[in-house]
Amino acid sequence: MESRKSEASTLELSPPLRTGWLERIFKLSLHGTTVKTELIAGITTFITMAYIIFVNPNIMADAGIDHGAAFVATCIAAALGCLLMGLYANWPVGLAPGMGLNAFFTYTVVGTMGYHWEAALGAVFISGVLFMFLTLSRVREWLLNSIPVSLRHAMGAGVGLFLGIIGLKTAGIIVASPATLIKLGNLRDPAPLLAAVCFLMIAVLSYHRVFGAILISIITVTLAGWGLGLVHYGGILSTPPSLAPTWMAMDIAGVFNVSMISVVLAFLFVHMFDTAGTLMGVAQRAGLVGEDGKIENLSRALKADSASSVFGAMVGVPPVTSYVESAAGVAAGGRTGLTAVTVGVLFIAAMFFAPLAGMIPAYATAGALIYVAMLMMSGLEHIKWSEATDSIPAIVTAIMMPLTFSVADGIALGFITYVVLKAGTGKHKEISISLWVLCAIFIAKFIFL
Repeated sequence: MESRKSEASTLELSPPLRTGWLERIFKLSLHGTTVKTELIAGITTFITMAYIIFVNPNIMADAGIDHGAAFVATCIAAALGCLLMGLYANWPVGLAPGMGLNAFFTYTVVGTMGYHWEAALGAVFISGVLFMFLTLSRVREWLLNSIPVSLRHAMGAGVGLFLGIIGLKTAGIIVASPATLIKLGNLRDPAPLLAAVCFLMIAVLSYHRVFGAILISIITVTLAGWGLGLVHYGGILSTPPSLAPTWMAMDIAGVFNVSMISVVLAFLFVHMFDTAGTLMGVAQRAGLVGEDGKIENLSRALKADSASSVFGAMVGVPPVTSYVESAAGVAAGGRTGLTAVTVGVLFIAAMFFAPLAGMIPAYATAGALIYVAMLMMSGLEHIKWSEATDSIPAIVTAIMMPLTFSVADGIALGFITYVVLKAGTGKHKEISISLWVLCAIFIAKFIFL
């Protein structure tokens, strides 16, 4: 009996998992998780964010980028970001080209400002390099702390409004009007009607916490369009399209133009604050915050995120960022980088579904854009509405993004408004040095450009 007890205790102290290579890399037992749990969490995260492989290529195609190349670039960039986050930072966070940032890339930098998409990719590359520099230095912390909380939340909400108006316009729910600038489109047409159905379906399914609500709705509306003869079947599986049209196509020299400063800063600020908010939120849910308040491997997670944007620009996508949908995987038990690695592997597998991605109509992805826009606007609840010198600049930032059809101009006008109001009301001590500098740069931009 004693020998059996001794043998049993030995087995308990040295389970097979603890000697495995996955345990050594991801420290599964230390985080109280298992390989099975991490794999399920990874699949969960992938399904909740897989809509990006349909939405992003459609948006990038509007910038003149080959749709097939944009699809492969989206999958590769997301896979690289997830693998880097999982293997280097050991965080259960999925990454992919950022929603809102892709719209800014296509509809403002290329569409409104008139730059070629190669120059826009150059701006993404430079902003990624700057983000890496800030992450490696103490400047990042200084800059994050110097930007007022109200403006940080307003930037996220403004990008949401910008994304929403793009979704409504793409769907045909709103159309141009010579008399009133915009008006309601013809809801008897199939496209705006199906886009509205997609949006409402996502909202209802999400309320009931249905697994993969966005993906289910996009596919359902696509099938409805197919039944109505609006979508033509092109197959499901194929060899991935060529990446050649976008591989290393970025025009870095084109970025060294005074008018591109605001573009680079817009990419940088929106990406940086969006990433910081997402990572901190996921860290809380994943139990990565210690008793002393410090977040485990936060610096590594930020480095992985910033490096992913640099790699993303090389393959041909807007800034790659951490996805808040990762919280779904964390809720399913994901605690380590094995969750992120699983997401990355699934994105690689998704490259073979190019025909399916090509069949997804714009009105189906428009419904998803409108819903994501609503989620991004939730940051407005954190603004101190009782303090006019905080709330007014926040409103200017958020509202002017869609009204000027430019994230960069919205940020610039919001920052200028903040500095002027604080200085004009005797609250100049609340204006950081970085805000004074940025305000001067933005004013110079509007005067000379």
